Amino acid sequence: MRSIGEMARDSGLSVSALRFYDGAGVFGPARVDPQTGYRWYADEQLAHARLIARLRRVGMPLADISRVLAGPPSLARQAVDGHLRRLEDGLADARRELSTVRTLLDLRENPMSPITVARLTVRARELAAALDAVRFAVATDPELPAVSGILLEVEADVLRLVATDRYRLAVAQAPLSGPAEGTASVIAPVAFADELRPLLDTAQEARLVVEGDRLIATVDGHPVIGERIDQDYPDYRRLVRLEPTHRVTVDAAGLRSVLESGATRSLVRSQDSAAFELSVLTVAADGSLAVADGDSADGLRVGVNRDFLLEAVAVGGADQLVLELGGPITPLAIRFPDRADTFSLLMPVALS
Repeated sequence: MRSIGEMARDSGLSVSALRFYDGAGVFGPARVDPQTGYRWYADEQLAHARLIARLRRVGMPLADISRVLAGPPSLARQAVDGHLRRLEDGLADARRELSTVRTLLDLRENPMSPITVARLTVRARELAAALDAVRFAVATDPELPAVSGILLEVEADVLRLVATDRYRLAVAQAPLSGPAEGTASVIAPVAFADELRPLLDTAQEARLVVEGDRLIATVDGHPVIGERIDQDYPDYRRLVRLEPTHRVTVDAAGLRSVLESGATRSLVRSQDSAAFELSVLTVAADGSLAVADGDSADGLRVGVNRDFLLEAVAVGGADQLVLELGGPITPLAIRFPDRADTFSLLMPVALS
């Protein structure tokens, strides 16, 4: 048997890390002395401890580490492969961010010249659908200027739109009519988006230019001009790469009915004292989604703001949706079966 200090020395994990993993129910000692509380580890546990140390060094989330340790080999490999994909996506994100940094450095070196950062053309109908898909999630708190608009990310062949108010996140994409000239990542004011949106209903295309601090959209000869919000947008990408435990296809109308008639609990948000109704989602034995009645449900239970979920379900007028649930502390994803790049996330509400 090894003491916790010896296990720490031999595995590469610190004593505090071993205590943390024990408290989280991921990796505990073989025996705890009832008199002293000392933790003792079996020799055969060393291999698992060293595996945890390696997974920790590459930043694997706690839930995935638990799957690697406790799950069958196929599930363990799936968790490892999923984390590798997230790391590769993160590297691609870093390259895009650094490309934008280089452009901003060029602008700083030439402050008097109105350098065009990006120029693109989007099909009006696609842009309208993307705006509709994210508008509900924009923050309304004046103390959160970084998320009080819609993030526009321009890449070679797509315009990505992102909105969040810290409690929910919405992402949508609009394919470009042709390759963009340049790249950009800017926050568009809500007033700019709201003025632009009705013009798209009767148009074929919209042209967008990001020029210095200005945003210029032209629809059927009608210009809409706004000034970008000069803030750093929160890093949202790590949230959209979660590996869900359950994927449930639901009828949107049926889900609305279940939420509106199902049991709720009235709570007050500690951050801003806003009142809301809490719904607790569960997955039944047959794989269907249900709203739990109080604390009676066993297994997976995910608490969500009911009105926020109803708003997300109403976006786009889809008949079918896919809900992805990972656990009580993992964001709930609401996806469209026919639009893989358009989805929203709801931050879960802690259940006591």
